[in-house]
Amino acid sequence: MPPVFAVPSPDACPVHAVASGTFESWLSGQPQRVQAWVSAHGFSGACGQALTVPGADGTIEMALAGYGCAAQRARRRFVLAEAAQNLPAGTYRIASGLPAEDAATESLGWLLTAYRFDRYKAAEAAGAALTAPDGIDANAIESLAAAECLTRDLINTPASDMGPAELQAAAEGLAQDFGAEVSTIPGADLLKQNFPLIHTVGRASDRAPRLIDLRWGRSGPRLTLVGKGVCFDTGGLNLKPGNSMALMKKDMGGAANVLGLARMIMAAGLDLQLRVLIPAVENSVSGPAFRPGDVLTSRKGLTVEVNNTDAEGRLVLADALALAAEEAPELLISMATLTGAARVAVGPDLSPFYTDHDGDAAALAAGAGRTADPVWRLPFHAPYEPMIEPGIADLDNAPAGGFAGSITAALFLRRFAGDCRYMHFDIYGWTPGAAPGRPKGGTGQGARALFAALPDLLEL
Repeated sequence: MPPVFAVPSPDACPVHAVASGTFESWLSGQPQRVQAWVSAHGFSGACGQALTVPGADGTIEMALAGYGCAAQRARRRFVLAEAAQNLPAGTYRIASGLPAEDAATESLGWLLTAYRFDRYKAAEAAGAALTAPDGIDANAIESLAAAECLTRDLINTPASDMGPAELQAAAEGLAQDFGAEVSTIPGADLLKQNFPLIHTVGRASDRAPRLIDLRWGRSGPRLTLVGKGVCFDTGGLNLKPGNSMALMKKDMGGAANVLGLARMIMAAGLDLQLRVLIPAVENSVSGPAFRPGDVLTSRKGLTVEVNNTDAEGRLVLADALALAAEEAPELLISMATLTGAARVAVGPDLSPFYTDHDGDAAALAAGAGRTADPVWRLPFHAPYEPMIEPGIADLDNAPAGGFAGSITAALFLRRFAGDCRYMHFDIYGWTPGAAPGRPKGGTGQGARALFAALPDLLEL
């Protein structure tokens, strides 16, 4: 179940968020027994510190959470989540010290400490539960947490239980929860309805490829989200080495993120027309696998020379983007675990994005800052266009040389977005090492920032 705030109770333990710069003044105002206890345990207000203080009867009277200094907080995404992980199980309430402008973000981080992926093992005991602080929209924060948990669960599920059909079922379940509609084009029907690239990439698997199409909302501007749904990527005939293949259950992270974003939008009841397109495939190895050197014709009519079958994500996205562009939405967004080059450029924590519109980039950066969902703009650098233009076809799916791999992939996708106002996210979708509020495993990237920016992006 998604984490929610605890029911308010007079028995909830008060938590005092204590910054290192105000620690001495806070401590001097406490009773002597509290001063002695806190000093004896070395609490100083540093980020991540947590301390329970007993009352005269030995039960917990209060809890302290280190809030650090500005420099320490700049190195963390969720400050209170670090302390929450170190508190004993129970129900807590924020009593003092948490700045009002930080309350929503820190509450979200606390909720996300409760996330567990326990599908394949016994559930862990509940940890420290938080009642909603005053002044926040508790329902909105719970909705963000639920969307993040949906995304994490989808990515964390191994490919044995998360193939194209299961991804379709997840979209259908989400649609049922919010009154949306889902249609699907499976298998050979992809060829009949002119989605040749999606079919080609997925045809080597015995789990049929498909295009999942979710629609919600009947008024307002049109927003279309396209998410890469490669449920497992062997690399195809350009087979990945074992170490590179180990995490490829997460190659549908783009699909998981757009479904998480769709959940936020529908739960909030935003006045817009939402469409979510997910090309869902497995890139497998068998007799029908597509080959290096093949030239493929896309839905848009552009031909693509395949120079690496491991650059399949941009192929399936191309057909989905072409379909999306035919409807000319006000905003078209793609999200994909697309290139290793993006990880080299910005690491696993930042979500690189592309847009031709400075105003959209500014709105997104502001949204990222409000939701602890960091993003970084990379350029649609037009002088690199010749790099994706081979001599034998219109486009090259894997330019030689290795330079600017994320940018050339983004330029490739832009060719299929037509004249739409287009944004592309080249995400990682995985937390490689546990952090407060973000356990090791699948993660949302860019979705909260986009959700926060949508009122500005679409003038809602």
